[in-house]
Amino acid sequence: MSNHTPLETSPPEIFDCQSCGACCAYQADWPRFSLESDEQLAQIPEKFIADDLSGMRFETDAKGQCRCTALTGELGKHVGCAVYEVRPQVCRDCMPGDPECHIARKAFGFAVDDLPDPDIYVA
Repeated sequence: MSNHTPLETSPPEIFDCQSCGACCAYQADWPRFSLESDEQLAQIPEKFIADDLSGMRFETDAKGQCRCTALTGELGKHVGCAVYEVRPQVCRDCMPGDPECHIARKAFGFAVDDLPDPDIYVA
């Protein structure tokens, strides 16, 4: 990952993460808490935190897909985050087009060819 400070969101005219969501459903051990302070973690509603307090809670949805419980909407069509303003650092660090994005998108069969260069998000 880049050492630059990324923008908080990807501008939709460059890439619309709200039409994807793969990074929020790829693996339960991706959204792990690491750099957050106790005060930051206290802002995330308890219902979205894993029982072992290690990261965000993942559950299987009605379609049998395991995903972060804060992820709303339909993967690959239109998604959002119920805790976007207070999401953990790992979620803030994942940028469209970065290696993690590619891994998650490929796992769901989503295209990666037209993804932007993540360095364009550097503020």
